Amino acid sequence: MFGFLSSFKRPLKKNLRNLTLGTFAAILAILPVYAQSRLIFIYPPINLSLGVDSLELFAKEGVVNNELAYYMNIGGVNEEQKQAFREALLKRADLNPVEVSRFFNTPMGEEILNRVGRLFSIQGGRNGVYAIRGALVQAAFDQEEGLTLLNFLRYLPVNMQFNLEEILEAATYLELLGQGTNAIVAEMKSISAQTMQQENVPDFSSIRDIRQRGDYGVAPTRTLRLFDRSRQREFEVLLVQPQRWREGKTPVIVFSHGLASRPQDFEEDVQQLASYGYVVALPQHPGSDLNQLQEMLQGFSREIVKVDEYVNRPLDVSYVIDELERRNRGEFGGRLDLNNVGVMGHSFGGYTALALAGAPLEFDTLENDCGRELWGPNLSLLLQCRALELPRKAYNFRDERVTSAFVINPVTSAVFGAKGLSQVKIPVLLAAGSSDPATPAAIEQLQAFVWINTDDKYFALVEGQAHVNFSKLDAQMTAVLDSLPDLKLPNQQIIDTYGNAFLVAFAEVYVAKNEQFRPYLTSSYANYISRQPNPLHLVQDDAEVPLSELFNRRRSARIQNIYPRNIIPNND
Repeated sequence: MFGFLSSFKRPLKKNLRNLTLGTFAAILAILPVYAQSRLIFIYPPINLSLGVDSLELFAKEGVVNNELAYYMNIGGVNEEQKQAFREALLKRADLNPVEVSRFFNTPMGEEILNRVGRLFSIQGGRNGVYAIRGALVQAAFDQEEGLTLLNFLRYLPVNMQFNLEEILEAATYLELLGQGTNAIVAEMKSISAQTMQQENVPDFSSIRDIRQRGDYGVAPTRTLRLFDRSRQREFEVLLVQPQRWREGKTPVIVFSHGLASRPQDFEEDVQQLASYGYVVALPQHPGSDLNQLQEMLQGFSREIVKVDEYVNRPLDVSYVIDELERRNRGEFGGRLDLNNVGVMGHSFGGYTALALAGAPLEFDTLENDCGRELWGPNLSLLLQCRALELPRKAYNFRDERVTSAFVINPVTSAVFGAKGLSQVKIPVLLAAGSSDPATPAAIEQLQAFVWINTDDKYFALVEGQAHVNFSKLDAQMTAVLDSLPDLKLPNQQIIDTYGNAFLVAFAEVYVAKNEQFRPYLTSSYANYISRQPNPLHLVQDDAEVPLSELFNRRRSARIQNIYPRNIIPNND
C-alpha cells in the first residue's frame, strides 16, 4: 500500500510498512461492508485516489493496471519491491478476533484507535477509528481468507483517506528516534573507551566470574499469601532464598514485575541473587499483572491496567518489607537486613522502583506529553497517560528502607519527568535496550539517567535488546511476531548473562555494601563480557554531561528543522 511513499521518504519505506502492518493487525470491531471502496491520499495540495479493486487484481493475479501503475511509477517501484508488496497484501495474521476486540475496548486500546484514526481517516477528515475496527474484525472472522492487509481493505465500509502530511511527520519522528538511538550508542562507545583507559581494574579472566551461580545454593521457592487490611488488597509473593545463609546480615531485594507479567517470569533470573546469599521477594501486583490481562481478554474486565496501580504497586513493595520485618525474628532468626533494601523492577516495575526511590508523580509533565497531537513511537505513553485519571494530589511513595534501585526498561518520562526524577538521590542502575519500542531508550532511560540527582548512577545499554524476553511469549504472540516482516529477535542467552553479572555486582556494592565487587561496575567489565550480536555498554555518572549535551543538540535540531508544531517531548 505504501510503495508510492518512497518518493517522499524512500529510506522510511520499510519502517512504514512494518509499523502499518503491525498496527493494522491489531485493531478490531464490526461494521457493514460496502464494496469498491477507494483509498484517498491527501498531501496538500495533492489529492489522489486508488481503488481497492486495483490492489486486489495485483495481489491475486499479479496484474498492475493503469491506475496502480501510476503510483508505482511515482515511487520507482522495482520488480523485487512489487513482489514484496504483493506478499504483504496477502500475508495472513492469525489473531483471535474476540480477544483483540476486547483489547480495543479498553481505555488504552481506544487511545490507539483514536491515534491511528487521525492518520487513516474517513474521506473528509473524520477520525477513521470505527471503520478501521469494523474492517479488521470482519476480515479476522473471514475463515476463507482471514486477516490480511488486502482483506482488511476490501472490508472497509467507506472511502478512507491517508493523511500523508501527518503520516510522514510521524514517520520522520520514528526515523529521528532511530538516529538519536544510534547517536547514543556511538556516544556511549566513545565514553566507555575513554573511561576504560583511566580505570584501574583487575584481570577479569583471573578473578571470579559472577555470571556463574554463587556458593550459597538456591532453596525451593516459597509462595506467601499476603493481605493488606488497610487497602483490602490480597496478593501473592514468591520468596527465593539461598540454601545456606551468608555470615552476618542477609541482604534483601524486592523485584517488581512489569505490566501484564507475573513474578514467575523473573524467578529464574533472581535465583542468581539467591545463590549469592540474598533473599529476594517477588510480589504479584493485582490489577496490572497477567491475571488482569487474562480477565480483560476473557471479557471480565475492560481494563488492561487499573489506574490505582500507580498507587498500589509501590505500596505493595512497602507492605512486603513490612511483612518481612514481622517474620524476621521468628522465621529468619533476625538475619534479614531490612534497613538497606534493594528494589529492582522491569518496565512498569521500573516505575514502581523509582517511585519508592523518591520520584513523585508529576501531573504537569503528564498533561504536556499526553496532550500532544502526535506521540511518536513511544508505546509506554499509553500506560503513562492513564495516570491522568488519578485524583490530583501529591503522590510520594519514598520508602527510606529502600537504599538502591536497579531498573530495567523503566517507564519514566511523562509520569515523573525531570522534576520528579530529580528527587531520586539513592544509587540507581538503569538498563536499556536499543531496540525497545515500548520504552525507547532515548526517551525513557537516557533522560532519566541525566535527570536522576545522585552521583552513584549507571546507565547500561544493550544493542538489540527489545524490552521483553521473547523466549517466554505465548504461542499467539509468537504468531503475531512471525507475521511481521524483517523482524530480528535479540540473543536472549547473551542478554541473560549480562543480567546475571550486573544483578550481582550492583547488589553486592549497594545492598550488601561489599566494595570488592565495585570493579565489576565498570566500563571495562562491561566490555569484557560484551558479546556480538548484542554488545553491552556501561557508563557512570560522569557521562551525564556529554549524554545530556547530545540529547539537547538533537532535541534543538528537531524543533528548529523538523517540527514546527513541536510534537516532541518537552520536559526540561
